[in-house]
Amino acid sequence: MAIPKKVINFLEKGKVKYEAIGHRTVYTAFDKAKTLKRGPLAGGWRVGRSPEKMVGKTLILKTDGKLAMVLIPANKNLDKEKIKKLLKAKKVELVSERLIKNKFKGVKVGAIPPFGNLWGLRTFIDNSLMREKEIILNGGDYSFSIKLKSKEIKKLVPDSIFGNFGKKK
Repeated sequence: MAIPKKVINFLEKGKVKYEAIGHRTVYTAFDKAKTLKRGPLAGGWRVGRSPEKMVGKTLILKTDGKLAMVLIPANKNLDKEKIKKLLKAKKVELVSERLIKNKFKGVKVGAIPPFGNLWGLRTFIDNSLMREKEIILNGGDYSFSIKLKSKEIKKLVPDSIFGNFGKKK
């Protein structure tokens, strides 16, 4: 499988420049960062090591019964207390794989692109990713990712909420 058609159509409709990157099959953002490395070719990526701060990981949360999406860099863990405080929520928890399989058809669990509006979810994006010129995001498959300029995510997910949602590992 490559990047699902639903995701490609979303990117094309958003009129953003992006690059689909094929890579070794990985199941975590941290492993993806270790797999990818910037190469000497213009905008190219080579097998090696890529800074974890440029690779985003998408997390799906349930906040007081409502689903939400959070994008943080691979070098951070989610700070649930910050989300809880921001939303004035009583409870914030990661959702089960079964719920993800049922809600996010056509993309692999653990490889969900961080475009909450594609699934009718609020999207929270960590500010540290926005400080990077380029970021690498889940592409819906374990062997393909999406590279784009960080400012492009604002075009794709205009209602995003930006803040500091990650904490050091």
